[in-house]
Amino acid sequence: MSQPVKTRTYDVSGRRAAARQRREKILDAASELMMRDGYAATTIAGIASAASVSPETIYKTFGGKTGVVRAQFHRALDGTGTLPAEERSNRLRGVSTGHELVAGWAQLASEVAPRGAPLLMLLRDAAASDPQARSVLAEIDDARVVRMRDNARALIATGDVRPDLTLTDVTDVLFALSSAEMYELLVIRRGWTARRFARFQSEATAGALLNPIRRTDPTHPRRH
Repeated sequence: MSQPVKTRTYDVSGRRAAARQRREKILDAASELMMRDGYAATTIAGIASAASVSPETIYKTFGGKTGVVRAQFHRALDGTGTLPAEERSNRLRGVSTGHELVAGWAQLASEVAPRGAPLLMLLRDAAASDPQARSVLAEIDDARVVRMRDNARALIATGDVRPDLTLTDVTDVLFALSSAEMYELLVIRRGWTARRFARFQSEATAGALLNPIRRTDPTHPRRH
């Protein structure tokens, strides 16, 4: 009786881990080159050489330079915690007052902005002459508007937003105060620390959008 043919066992988890490491290495190399040389001067061949992979690997993984930039931005949005910043932001909803929600968002922004803002500024500068960079920047801006509108709805739901403000008003303020331009002005150009910037974002957002807390009123509503 013949022996059954043994099939080769593949270490799927090991291959996935290797693929993740290769992906991170590509994104790290792309980030370093783009920040040093600019968006236009950075090529797939240059990224491949710096990451010790083939250009074909980058095209297969990301689809091209614009795909690499998208992946860089989404990685920046994860922040530095064990859970992605967006997921942690979602967990704040429904369990916080308006002031707590704004403070939580500002803290998460202090993780995301140092990684995401320089990339957005790079795309902004490249967009003047590069249609692909302009397209990616517009795509990211559109996604930010959608996210800020969702945040605005969550903030309004706390009942702490000033009654004279519309959903659009709240969305626009959140969009402006979380912008790369705001980070550029205060952190990069004026030398603020990330902690000071987060405090400013929290205080400025609360001041622009929320009813003031009555410090002398111990019955101020809180959500738990």
